[in-house]
Amino acid sequence: MTVAVPTLPATNEAVGRIRAFNRWYTRRLDILADHFLSSPFSLVEARLLWELANRERPAAAEIARDLGLDPGQTSHLLKRFEARRLIRRTPSPDDARRSLIELTDAGCAAFASMNAEQYARIATDLARLAPEAVGRMTAAMTDVRRLSDPDTAVAPLVIRPHRAGEIAWICYRQIAFYADVWGFRGSFEPLVLDVGRRFLEEFDPRRDASYLVEVDGRIVGSILVVHSDDPAIAKLRLLWVESEMRGRGLGRRLVDEAVRFARDAGYAKLTLWTQDVLVEARRIYTRAGFRPVSGEPNSDYGPTMISESWELAL
Repeated sequence: MTVAVPTLPATNEAVGRIRAFNRWYTRRLDILADHFLSSPFSLVEARLLWELANRERPAAAEIARDLGLDPGQTSHLLKRFEARRLIRRTPSPDDARRSLIELTDAGCAAFASMNAEQYARIATDLARLAPEAVGRMTAAMTDVRRLSDPDTAVAPLVIRPHRAGEIAWICYRQIAFYADVWGFRGSFEPLVLDVGRRFLEEFDPRRDASYLVEVDGRIVGSILVVHSDDPAIAKLRLLWVESEMRGRGLGRRLVDEAVRFARDAGYAKLTLWTQDVLVEARRIYTRAGFRPVSGEPNSDYGPTMISESWELAL
């Protein structure tokens, strides 16, 4: 039988790779098996048991909603748990029609056994990898979650200085991002790499600063403050925020941190160089008090645009 598929040339390869990963991962997790690991529970039952073990007396409706289960299916599973004396129900003090659910001692023991087995299996797999590889794997998982569901998957944000290797990383991400989104080519890559190189070679903590946004161990934004030949003037460089993290005020927070550092360091003026096509960045600069002072056509990066110099008196 021939099955028609949508014609999406730009995404066909990505869709294919995601589906292949899903097939591999479901097999890896034994999702197709009748029971989860060596427990007597199905995957859905095991997940339900996990929720009951990690919540404070939830109601059935809450679990069904959060797991995306049909209320009838959830009710059926809970009745099975109750018949096996894994859970107990108590009326809610706020609504007698609503029952609160908690694990019994038998339920806690069943969860503890299943949880210990899963932990041991994962730990055994990780033991085969070098620590650096473990870090890359867990970071990739963080990326998948954040990119797939940025509104619910984002952990608390941390803004901090750079560490070893991270200036090279933010240079790479800015080069790749602007190439993908704006088509920047030509001398843009050498320019960004030179900014990063000079920042590292000439770094003076009294006059220079870096601010990186980290979420769940991943860098998703950056900005640099670098000194110039004029001791009264600093430059703002390499403002960047990953696309899925935009709209959260991160760019504004990074610019505010840079401006605060420049003032505290005693600079009289902060300057930057940007392009007219970077509308979001220009909006952030305007809100921070920067003003454009000059502009000229530029096609060094491929597309023709207006390169602009901006200043902020401190």
